[in-house]
Formats: sequence, C-alpha cells, structure tokens
Amino acid sequence: MITPATPSIQLLQRQEASLLLYQNVMGDSVGRAFVNLLQTIRDGDPDGLNCLHAYGSWFKALAAKGQTWQNYLLQQILLDDNPFTRQAQLIPIENLSPALIAAAQHDLQALQDLYQCSSEQLYHWVQVASQCSTSPIPWHQDQEQEEQAFASIHKKLQQLDNWGDAVENLAAYYRQYGTGLFAQYQALRWHSSQLIGIAHPDPIELAELVGYESQKATLIKNTEFLLAGYPALHVLLYGSRGSGKSSLVKGLLAKYRDRGLRIVEVAKSDLRVLPAIVEQLRDVPQKFIIFVDDLSFEEDDDAFKALKVVLEGNVTARPPNVVVYATSNRRHLIREFFADRPHPRDGDEVHAWDTMQEKLSFSDRFGLTLTFEPANQDTYLKIVRHLAQLKEISINQEELEYKALQWATLHNGRSGRTARQFIDFLRADLAIAKS
Repeated sequence: MITPATPSIQLLQRQEASLLLYQNVMGDSVGRAFVNLLQTIRDGDPDGLNCLHAYGSWFKALAAKGQTWQNYLLQQILLDDNPFTRQAQLIPIENLSPALIAAAQHDLQALQDLYQCSSEQLYHWVQVASQCSTSPIPWHQDQEQEEQAFASIHKKLQQLDNWGDAVENLAAYYRQYGTGLFAQYQALRWHSSQLIGIAHPDPIELAELVGYESQKATLIKNTEFLLAGYPALHVLLYGSRGSGKSSLVKGLLAKYRDRGLRIVEVAKSDLRVLPAIVEQLRDVPQKFIIFVDDLSFEEDDDAFKALKVVLEGNVTARPPNVVVYATSNRRHLIREFFADRPHPRDGDEVHAWDTMQEKLSFSDRFGLTLTFEPANQDTYLKIVRHLAQLKEISINQEELEYKALQWATLHNGRSGRTARQFIDFLRADLAIAKS
C-alpha cells in the first residue's frame, strides 16, 4: 500500500476547487463540512473556537455516515452521477471523448489528494490552529466488511501512485453497477415528481411464501428472462386479498438484487407520468420492475391511458430493462356498471359494444396473468405450518392448527396475510409467556 505525504491545506483547497466533473462528491454535509474546516484552519483562529466548531461539524457529519473519511470519499466517487459516469455506463471507454477522459483523470488525481488527508492530520491541524491541547479526538471507525465490488476498486486505488490511471477500472465499474440512486438503492418510489430511494425495503423473502407455487415459479422465470436480457412480459397478479401478491413481487428483490434488479414503486395516482418514468430508466445497466399495487381504474382515467401506452408501446421502442408488475383484486381492471352496458336502442354510440370490450380486455394487455384463488383450509394451514417452522415456534401441531383456525374465524378469514398475522401474534405471545 502506497502512503505518500499528506498534502498541504492550500493544495487541498486548490484541488477541491479545481474539480471539473466530480463536484458533487464534496456537495453533501460531510464534504461541505470538510471544505469549511480547511478554510477555518487556514484563516487562523486566535481563541480556537472557530476551529473547534468547524472540526465538530465535520466529525458529527462523518459519524452520522458511520464511515471513515477515506471510505466515505470513495463511496461518493463510485455513486457520483456526472457526464463521465453516465456515458461510461453506455459507451466503451475507447469511444468516449478524450476531453471527457482527461477531465475525469484530472478529478481523480485531485480527489486522491483529498483521500490522503487523514483524520489524524486534520486533528493535528486543529490543535495547532486553535492552540488547544483539548481538541476533539480524531475520528476512527472500525472497518466494516466491504462489498466485493467496492473492495476491489478500493484495493486498486490504494496500489496506484496516480488515481488518474484507474479511469478504465472506474468506467468498467460504472458500466456494471451504475451510478447515483440506482447504485445506492435497490428499491425506489416515485414521489413529488422524482425518484427517491427507499433505505429500508420490505425484507420479505420468497422462501417465506408458500401455497401458490405455480404462480411463484412463473413469476421467477419471467424475472430471470429480464435479468438475462431476454424480452420479459408485463405481469398482472390478481386475486383475493391477502393472498401474497404484493409480497411475491417484493420478495424478488431479496433474491435478485445482487444481479442488478431494482423495484420502482409507482402509485396509481402517478401512473399518468409512467411513460416519463420509464424513459428515466432506459439507459442504465440495472433491470427494473415497475411495481403498481392494487390497480383499478375509473371511467376516462388518465392513468389508464398512460399505462396502456407502456404496456402496448408506441413509436418509441420499449426499454428492454423495464417491465410492469401490477397487483389487483379485480380481473377486469376498469370498473363497469350495468348501466354502462349498451342497449339495442342506445343511440349515443354506434359501436358501444366495442367500447365496452376495450375496457374489459385491458387486463389482456399484460403478457402474463397470474391468478391467486382464495386459500382453502388446507392451503391456509400449510402456510401457517411453514411460517411457524421458519420462525422456530415450538408448539404441538394439533394445537397450532386449532389456534390458527380460531384466529381465521375471529379475524380476516383464511389467507396468507391472516396466517402471517397469526404467527407474528403467536410468536410474541409465547415469548412473553416464557419471560
């Protein structure tokens, strides 16, 4: 490992100010606090208070991230969304503009100097500038196990005298793992006209879901088509409430997130902008499931028209890395009333029956329709026994089934959701009884 001398404060400030593409690396709370700390130290501080406050702000911001300064900076580089990282995802590096590559190399050299500024060095500068022997302790963080891809890049950079020589390695990383939100989060949602990351997605796993094995197998196979780069079908999961339709879709994330799968949750109220959302996902390396839960439409609903465009396509080619998985309790997604049905004397529309069929056949535009029938008693008890085994609940099977049937009668009927609620309650009840 190469350990060059720490650059001076003046050099660090110049390097930070000279960034051409990676400016956002220093743009969040930790980066801003670091820049402010350098300036405060350089300005001098007769009574020591300004330096101590600036150091405290940087220390607190870094502690909130739970990372060392070096790991924080490297993560910012790997996640940064800029013209170089965006184009490196799509174009081989030999086809990129020489000026763009040169700018990236310049920035990497500058960021290398910032990386080499240790917490101990900052701590020493604060002590000197503040003329104080009671400065805050230097920031240390036990090294957590790094993800394999992160660790590989980290090791490569530590071996180089000049980070500019790593531009090809970084371009390969961006091409495989992407940048920005899609590299940082496995699950996202559309909110307030933008995509936002979900820091703590539902941890449910496919192994927890039983009772609908055929539907699960079909959905897994279709998802693997998507991940392998083959045309995958849009899927409608419809059937009784509580049967595990939504859980099955969310469970795919735990199984395939390491293969680049991402789930983007879109509320029905936001479907009118679905074509624009899909376009944001087109030119990135990850594969996306647009997840729409509890889908149904009213008459003349703009969301119906927008979803129809995505399902059927238009002049714009469909992105090969995006599919729609929607759940619904209704086989026919557009509400229909008896009064809507045309009569022989109905003079308002010549082809009224055609219009009604257009509405009723909307669900057929999904390439796959998976049906979830209500759980019978055998299926319900199978789910209960499976969950009890996963949660390591020690109870006589006869008593378990008796309690489960009682629970279903008194609560929400037989379903996967009811089984999960029963098991959660029983597990807590037994644990408290033992304590």
